[in-house]
Order: sequence, then structure tokens, then C-alpha cells
Amino acid sequence: MILDASATTTAAPAVGWARAAEAGCRFRRIVEADLPFLGRLYASTRAEELAPVPWSQADKDAFLDQQFRAQHAHYQQHYPDADWLVIAHCDEDIGRLYIERWPSQHRIIDIAFLPEHRGRGFGSALLADLLDEAAAVGKDVSIHVEKLNPAMRLYRRLGFAIEEDKGVYDLMRWRATALR
Repeated sequence: MILDASATTTAAPAVGWARAAEAGCRFRRIVEADLPFLGRLYASTRAEELAPVPWSQADKDAFLDQQFRAQHAHYQQHYPDADWLVIAHCDEDIGRLYIERWPSQHRIIDIAFLPEHRGRGFGSALLADLLDEAAAVGKDVSIHVEKLNPAMRLYRRLGFAIEEDKGVYDLMRWRATALR
């Protein structure tokens, strides 16, 4: 597991990120102590999906913990150079942003917020800043989005288009060349 235990201070994104700052968002690199929060955050993104499953809450919790750990290990293995960031607002951890900046594009690995912080403009601000950062270096931005994810509307509004059907997910891309 790749965690930077020494990085407990705020991690500054590569370019200004003025919208996120105006929204009160701060970032810090994840550390081992963040795993319980990140696990709860992951579980919150799957709650609606698991609601109709006739399992006990303990079974659901165990399943979600196993799924989170598998996802976390997968991300760490397949995106070794990514920025693994906790998003904070008013000294409260509210989400995560995982992004890898490849030579050809920026890949948003994951962006998620706790339910009480969704729909409040934080995602819009972060994504607009990410697009500005990518545009400044002439790179596209891509992300895999579940087909039924309500954030799909936001991605489309920001100019992302479906590039490839991946089954449950769509690979979406925002093209920097569209700005030229």
C-alpha cells in the first residue's frame, strides 16, 4: 500500500484551483489513519445499491469493507503515481480525489463526497479546476463513470462525452482540443 505517512499537511494541487479554494476545499495526501474514513466514504457510495439486498447490516458492512480494501489495493497497484487526496472543508473530511497525470491525459481515478456534502458545488468546483489545469498543459481529462451515477449529468454539463461503453461504466473524456 502506497501511503505517504509524512504528508500530513495540505497538499497543493499543481495549478491554482481557485474555485475549490473559494468553496473552502483543502486537500491533503492520504495516510494510513485515513483508511477508516475512506472506507466509510466508499460505503456511502454503495448504500443505495445495497439497500434492497436482504443481508444483515453486519454482512453488508463486511462486504463493503472487503470491496473497499480490494478497490484501494487495485487503485494503488494500477495507478502508482497518482495523487491520493482527502478533501476537507471546515476542518472536516468530506471526500476523496484520486488523480493520475499521465503524459497524454489526466485520469480522474475517483472523486467522491459524503452524502451530506453532495450537490453543494464542491464537485463542480473541483472538476472545473481540474479541467483548467489540464487545459493549461493541453491534456484531455478522462474518468470511468457508472452509467446510473447521478454525477453523469455534471460531467456532461462540463463537456465530457462518452468515449467507450465499458459495461457498467462509461469511459468519459473531456477534450482540451475542444477549447482551441
